[in-house]
Amino acid sequence: MEATQDNESAVIRELSLPLSQGKMWMKLVGVLAIISGIFTALTIFGIVVAWLPIWMGVLLFQSASAIEQAQMAGDKAAMVESMAKLKTYFTIMGILTLISIAFTALTVVGGIAGGIMGMAEMQGMGTIPQ
Repeated sequence: MEATQDNESAVIRELSLPLSQGKMWMKLVGVLAIISGIFTALTIFGIVVAWLPIWMGVLLFQSASAIEQAQMAGDKAAMVESMAKLKTYFTIMGILTLISIAFTALTVVGGIAGGIMGMAEMQGMGTIPQ
């Protein structure tokens, strides 16, 4: 029974190694996201959305801490916790990215439509030669 546990711990250590090696970067990005959220909260609109980067930063920091525990102790629960936090982080990031792309596309389409309408108006007023 103990040999099976030792084997499982060794597998957990091996699987967690790549993330464990990047834990410093995960913590750095997490801290930067928290700082970004704090600065975002200083604006009027930012108060509404500042919790998102703060939450994402906390998730990354917690994931890095959990993967460190998994790597050092071969702790399966810590590995699962770390992966769950990363899943939540990337889910939020994916949703925000899709919203950002949609907003950018709407802005571009609106700008093009506004430009066309402005040109048509100027042409109708006779300011643009035909």
